[in-house]
Amino acid sequence: MTFVQLIECRTSRLDEMNRLMDRWVEQTKGKRTASHSVVAKDRSDGSHIVEIVEFPSYEEAMRNSGLPETDRIFQDMVALCDETPTFTDLDVVRDEQLYTATARRFFELAPGQGDAPPMNDVFIEDYHDHDPANVQDVIGLDAVRREVEEWRGGFDFSFTIEDQMAQGDRVCTRWTFHGRHTGDFLGIPPTGQDVTMTGTTIHRCTPDGKIAEGWWQYDRLGLMQQLGALEPTEL
Repeated sequence: MTFVQLIECRTSRLDEMNRLMDRWVEQTKGKRTASHSVVAKDRSDGSHIVEIVEFPSYEEAMRNSGLPETDRIFQDMVALCDETPTFTDLDVVRDEQLYTATARRFFELAPGQGDAPPMNDVFIEDYHDHDPANVQDVIGLDAVRREVEEWRGGFDFSFTIEDQMAQGDRVCTRWTFHGRHTGDFLGIPPTGQDVTMTGTTIHRCTPDGKIAEGWWQYDRLGLMQQLGALEPTEL
């Protein structure tokens, strides 16, 4: 279970505090067990500073606290504070990346038969799609739905989400496409062939959680080979 330590202090010397944290990061390279750190300033009280440090577990946090470098930096930190910092130890009981849920929702909605669903709860109206297989970028929700319908017309398919990572407003999804070629696709008549294809998609999300832009990389050449659409000289 992920463990989070909440450190609160009061200081008017935030710049010095940041330099101190930079020094700790450098000195504990290869030793520290913290996986993520956020330092925040209270908007209503500029002297109130909160640091949120994430660890894989409580035991790893205790290992981190036991580092001599951590102890030295903590003493310097106390000297910068108006009062002794307070610590709150928290076991994480729920951790949900909301943007990843939106991206995952698309991979759930895309498969199916017939017309694509509205998907206006997933994409903004002027969504911008970058796909190297297309001569021009696809722009707009209606154009995205037509793209989805083209794949629906050609395959009975599904996606398996292999990995998802989120940073800021970006979500990266590594996926595997599983399908059966049941209809015409790019002029290729149905073969009944079972196919698989791997790919990675990066989505950019808006503050309200919808997808505004997407970048695709996938093994389209491998898909065409499985469909028998390539001449030997093209392999």
